[in-house]
Amino acid sequence: MTNANAALNSAQSRKTMSGAGLRTFFNIADLWKLNGKECMTLLGVTNESTYYKWKKNPDCCTLARDTLERLSYILGIYKALQILLPREDAADDWIKKANNAPLFNGRSALDRMLSGNVVDLFIVRQYLDAQRGGI
Repeated sequence: MTNANAALNSAQSRKTMSGAGLRTFFNIADLWKLNGKECMTLLGVTNESTYYKWKKNPDCCTLARDTLERLSYILGIYKALQILLPREDAADDWIKKANNAPLFNGRSALDRMLSGNVVDLFIVRQYLDAQRGGI
């Protein structure tokens, strides 16, 4: 088992990562100008009261492994964009711009990510990592 997998399986590690991950996510969501519904979809949460509880108090809970995985991909997407497009506004706007890469088929990366599937977050992250020369 890798260190990352061990950390995600440990309740104490997940608790520590949960608050920091949510705080960072909500900061990114503000920069990307995401609405509540989009945030909920990216986080994989369907209950509005849970979402607003997390937003009000990111340290309130220990997130499930699936949610932490989603956060990891989103943080990686954000970081990759900051590297690829060092002008912050360009990096933050890219997520919503139509993209002609076959992966996006004229849609934006956000459209792809809002399918609700974790794999789509992974695919966008992998695409950006490849653009950086990381894969």
